[in-house]
Amino acid sequence: MIRIGDVIEKVRQNHPQADLDLLRRAYFFSARHHQGQVRASGEPYLTHPLEVANILAEMRLDEVSVATGLLHDVVEDTLVDLETIRQYFGDEIAHLVDGVTKIAQISHASREERQAENVRKMLLAMVDDVRVVLVKLADRLHNMRTLHHLPVEKQRRIAQETLDIYAPIAHRLGMGRLRGELEDLAFKHLYPEEYRALAEQLEKRRPEHEAFLNQVRARIEEKLREAEIPFVRVEGRVKRLYSIWKKLKRQHIELDQVYDLVAARIITPGNEIRHCYAALGVIHHTWHPIPGRIKDWIATPRDNLYQSLHTSVIGNEGQPFEVQIRTEEMHRIAEEGVAAHWKYKEGKRGTHEDDAAFQWLRSLIEWTQEVKDSRDFLESLKLDLYPKDVYAFTPKGKVIQLPRGATPVDFAYAIHSEVGHTCTGARINGRMVPLRTQIQNGDVVEIITSPNAHPSRDWLNFVVTSRARSRIRHWVAEQQRAESIELGRKLLEKEAARFQLSAKKMLNDASGELKRVASEYGYGRIEDLLAAIGYGKLIPRNVIAKYLGPERFAELEQKKESKLRTSVREGVQAVKRLMRVGDDAIVVRGVDDLLITRARCCNPIYGEEIIGYVTRGKGVTVHARHCRNVQQLMANPERIVEVEWAGQVNAAVYPVKLLAITENRTGMLAGITSAISDIKTSIRDARATVSADNRGYIEVTVEVFDLKHLDRVIRSIRSVPGVIDVERVNGAG
Repeated sequence: MIRIGDVIEKVRQNHPQADLDLLRRAYFFSARHHQGQVRASGEPYLTHPLEVANILAEMRLDEVSVATGLLHDVVEDTLVDLETIRQYFGDEIAHLVDGVTKIAQISHASREERQAENVRKMLLAMVDDVRVVLVKLADRLHNMRTLHHLPVEKQRRIAQETLDIYAPIAHRLGMGRLRGELEDLAFKHLYPEEYRALAEQLEKRRPEHEAFLNQVRARIEEKLREAEIPFVRVEGRVKRLYSIWKKLKRQHIELDQVYDLVAARIITPGNEIRHCYAALGVIHHTWHPIPGRIKDWIATPRDNLYQSLHTSVIGNEGQPFEVQIRTEEMHRIAEEGVAAHWKYKEGKRGTHEDDAAFQWLRSLIEWTQEVKDSRDFLESLKLDLYPKDVYAFTPKGKVIQLPRGATPVDFAYAIHSEVGHTCTGARINGRMVPLRTQIQNGDVVEIITSPNAHPSRDWLNFVVTSRARSRIRHWVAEQQRAESIELGRKLLEKEAARFQLSAKKMLNDASGELKRVASEYGYGRIEDLLAAIGYGKLIPRNVIAKYLGPERFAELEQKKESKLRTSVREGVQAVKRLMRVGDDAIVVRGVDDLLITRARCCNPIYGEEIIGYVTRGKGVTVHARHCRNVQQLMANPERIVEVEWAGQVNAAVYPVKLLAITENRTGMLAGITSAISDIKTSIRDARATVSADNRGYIEVTVEVFDLKHLDRVIRSIRSVPGVIDVERVNGAG
């Protein structure tokens, strides 16, 4: 266990003028208020804030950051309030502690809503002081290091959140070392079998890799000395487990085919760029470079300020390896990112115009404050956190930085929302192109606009930037909302006429009764209530019942209508039973007597995270949360309803199609079907093909009861010798 004296000594070495008494006071304050609390490991809770403070000290951050690490959980997990922190430690530390403290007043919300609001709060606090996210990342890193003490389900949830949000944030802040550890720890808990298998393969090859890297390092040092090129050191490294696994999975290749599995890194003195290019010439003179594998991140730095030269070469015995070349200053920024060039010594704690590393954050905050829906916010955030490495130009020469896969529509919205809204076409390098064309590095893009044009919902199928997506969704939602309000008005008027009520008087709402009804349904305005009726989320009859009150409604309700309503309800329930989907399987909150169907595009199975979408005339369609079509549905968040699995139906089975990618060898199909049968699972269909790349592709449709059953089937298939990967294919059933 780390001691406070060790933490204080690290801060003293990095910041000789630091207020070390502040650290002692923060430690004793934290120890007093966390007294008696224990972690899931059984250790005293104080070990956690101490470890977080130690991580921050190792980042060479100031005493205020480290003190915040010691105090970061006292408001959230003890009776101490923020005002007490302010009185004892001042406004600066109070602001940082508040930024990393989860919001307590949203306990009624779903887990996803809580996650979204807490991430949103952290991002907003980052604008004022980036140390908020540095403390949060240190907190997450120690939690990931001790994740094995938690239940498996909680391990998976936290690991997935780390992979989706915190590791990409670390990457966007240039913190390569911390990002790497977060990703590997998340990989270990999300895919334990794949992690163990890959780690074992690398461990077997470790002596071979070490010998090869020692030989390469010695050769590089010899050649650099001969050319009189100064260098600080030459390092060797093996690619991180998660990065290797991603590449194997994405490219369907073997470990031997990973060009950058091992790499040498040349560090040149100070910040003399010319030495880097000189060293590159020596490397290419010594070994044959692999065409297309040279990347110059010095001339064009990544948006997280990463700079380095990368080249892949073929060794003397035919083994490919990568060489990275960078200055000492570039290396420090590559490892530590924003923590290496923060500006607190100058009294500048926030983000500034000269901080290129924060340009993405400023644009992120713009739409963060506009996007209200929690799912939309999280999905857009995940998209925006991926690295941007496409640079295009306007006809006037202005550089527009975009993600890979960006289209002219993304380009148009990056210029201005109105340019995006009125976009009708585009020219790339002087030629007319479809709007879904992917922009390449160096393209000159000209957007053609028309004042009468407007966004198309189809654009959501190919735009990749959060800015474009949120602007298009907002426009589409506004248009559909207006239509739904009008439709809801007509439906309510029609139902009111059946009860001989004055629709005009009812909608004018002089008495305030209709506004009361809207409030009971959770809507602030009558227009929101009408929109919900138009979307199909509310039934006009139920609204009339609340408007009249139970006694008057019962008086006006005719016996014939009551029987008809009962008959309709029984018919709906019969259809539900026929489709084996109903109240005993899926619950829709706040919606009565609507038909529920599982979407064929994703075929959700019991135990998966699901969302409901109100479809006019077809009830509620239930999609798996990961479904590729969910992004399109988010264009109209008001038609999204909360759904959940109510209980497993014993007789219910779900057909799921799986694709196994295998080596081309005899008996693979038999081995896979045997592995499935061994775990008492029925097979509906199986077929095998061989592709041009000499891989086997085996599609098998199995019957499973729930998500855990499916996971067992996938694990069983992966255990078959010769199976490279297994993935679920949407659309089965």
